[in-house]
Amino acid sequence: MRTLIAYGSKHGATEKCSKALKDKLDGEVTIVNIKKDVMPDMSSFDNIVIGGSIYAGRIQKEIREFCFKNANILKNKKIGIFVCCMSEGEKAISQLNDSLPHELMSMATAKEHFGGGFAFSKMNFFEKFIIKMVSKKEKNAIKVNINKDVLNIHEDNINRFVQLMNNK
Repeated sequence: MRTLIAYGSKHGATEKCSKALKDKLDGEVTIVNIKKDVMPDMSSFDNIVIGGSIYAGRIQKEIREFCFKNANILKNKKIGIFVCCMSEGEKAISQLNDSLPHELMSMATAKEHFGGGFAFSKMNFFEKFIIKMVSKKEKNAIKVNINKDVLNIHEDNINRFVQLMNNK
């Protein structure tokens, strides 16, 4: 069984989760950052995992474009979809379900949100400002200190995703 993990990461949380998946999935696993790496021939893979991060309530455009461009190939594969976001509960599930085309989401074997992070050390002033303002308005938001990076990854969600993808 061959699995391709195609992900997009801006500040590193999605990349970290993609690497954790690679270590846990059965069979041969290839990992590709669609923003930087050359995409291999997807026809040689049995499973395709798509991962991206949510910014301002939306998944990165490169991930959406990848899904639309490769819709015909994806329809014939076992698909897993994950997002990294700092939202929790129903809001995180809503962001996951609204991130990609409904047809693709409905055929996914595994769908999950893995938590996320704020890599303030990699952000510009504007990004820091937006996060600080949003966190003040959000109910149940994680308190942010823009001088300290935050990583809040949900291992249980990753393990649940892996179990679904590894089932034959």
